[in-house]
Amino acid sequence: MDTLVDPAPPVAAPPVTAAPGADPGAEPAGPAVLDGALRELGAMVERESAFVDQVTAEVGKVVIGQTEMIERILIGLLANGHCLIEGVPGLAKTLTVKTLAQTINSSFMRIQFTPDLLPADITGTTIYNMQTATFTQKKGPLFANLVLADEINRAPAKVQSALLEAMQERQVTIGDSTHRLPDPFLVLATQNPIEQEGTFPLPEAQLDRFMLLIKVTYPTATEERAMLDLMSAPEVPVAREVCTVDHIKAARRVVGHVYIDDKVRDYIVHLVHATRDPRAYGLHELAPLVEYGASPRATLCLAIAARAHAFLRHRPYVTPDDIKAIAHDVLRHRVVVTYEAEAEEITSEDVIRRVFEHIPVP
Repeated sequence: MDTLVDPAPPVAAPPVTAAPGADPGAEPAGPAVLDGALRELGAMVERESAFVDQVTAEVGKVVIGQTEMIERILIGLLANGHCLIEGVPGLAKTLTVKTLAQTINSSFMRIQFTPDLLPADITGTTIYNMQTATFTQKKGPLFANLVLADEINRAPAKVQSALLEAMQERQVTIGDSTHRLPDPFLVLATQNPIEQEGTFPLPEAQLDRFMLLIKVTYPTATEERAMLDLMSAPEVPVAREVCTVDHIKAARRVVGHVYIDDKVRDYIVHLVHATRDPRAYGLHELAPLVEYGASPRATLCLAIAARAHAFLRHRPYVTPDDIKAIAHDVLRHRVVVTYEAEAEEITSEDVIRRVFEHIPVP
């Protein structure tokens, strides 16, 4: 808590105390060594992140606006974290995911979730072969690099829970056999927040498996006019393939080395802990409004998502601005407010916003 008393002013570059990727127990390296390590890491980030701009440009040919949604999906892809995309119908949620899949040379499957869907419909099942008198296993559509779970909240809880093992362990159990899923494996789920009839809200355990909850809003008038001109043209543009699975894997390895200073790490931990115990951080007015704070998984997701955000900016280190940019997507579905908060129309985003206003920035 001492670091919260007198917050240091923001800096343009992280105050490095150890070389990126070095042993934490080793002696601090000299300034020349640290500068050289960051320059080398910066060159690596610049090289491996070049394809991201190409992917964004290709998706932008088909999807007008929604740049924040596209960026968040790329963060999930680079950070190996699943994404839940929430928005009213017609905001290009499904189109964005399908277009992104077209830019990557990988396997893609779309599952349309319905109330009569069964767990075996997505994971696979065991089939009896009468000719050979043996049982064979048929793999379901989850066995793909990118899986679009369209309108996930239309499926009952038993189908949603079938995704838990796949999302967390990257494996699927069919009968008495366990099968590894392809690498990379990413679930991009969409849900409609306004319909109640025929929908099943996702339980907290399921929500916590999603690294990001991305909320999609309406486009601006200028973007909608450009969309009208684009989609009414004789030939609708199609995104072309610009990267492979190997590009994604190489980028993920570099993202894991993006540097996070100790002060920024402390900042992440204090932010998450402030959602659990607001009184300890002087946020007494939030205590009766928070039922459950963010889980430790939120701390880990916030760190790796911030690294991916810095990577998208072609930067080899994380700043507090990276944390602020991605925090709402990481935390909004992990902070549960009380009935009192709901009665006062206070949402988890209001709580997160208040926490950020109170916790000093390193």
